[in-house]
Amino acid sequence: DETFCIDNEALYDICFRTLKLATPTYGDLNHLVSIVMSGITTCLRFPGQLNSDLRKLAVNMVPFPRLHFFMVGFAPLTARGSQQYRAITVPELTSQMFDAKNMMAASDPRHGRYLTVAAYFRGKVSMKEVEENMLSVQSKNSNYFVEW
Repeated sequence: DETFCIDNEALYDICFRTLKLATPTYGDLNHLVSIVMSGITTCLRFPGQLNSDLRKLAVNMVPFPRLHFFMVGFAPLTARGSQQYRAITVPELTSQMFDAKNMMAASDPRHGRYLTVAAYFRGKVSMKEVEENMLSVQSKNSNYFVEW
């Protein structure tokens, strides 16, 4: 079993603070949920070099059966209907995905520790650059990652 934790408080915070929406609607909240779940399940729906499934995700991410709650960080965040697209670098994406403002649950990850992390990057990105950035985040923030 896996549970992706998403709560309304975090979604409203993202709409107000990050997306600068004055009066977010349920459509705006649903848009955030849909892009997050679409991103998480991309590797299930499309063939690719790093194809996966939810069972493999659970096997790799859940160290103990009762610890099957995933906190989702997503980047880049865009408002529903936004036509603004800009190139974003791997370091920017990596920084944003670990930022508490981009978490879909109203919980600050800096007040705990990461047991495991799965980072999905889509688009034209260098695997070498992704690996270097993820290693950099882990080494610079080693206090926030459990040492297995």
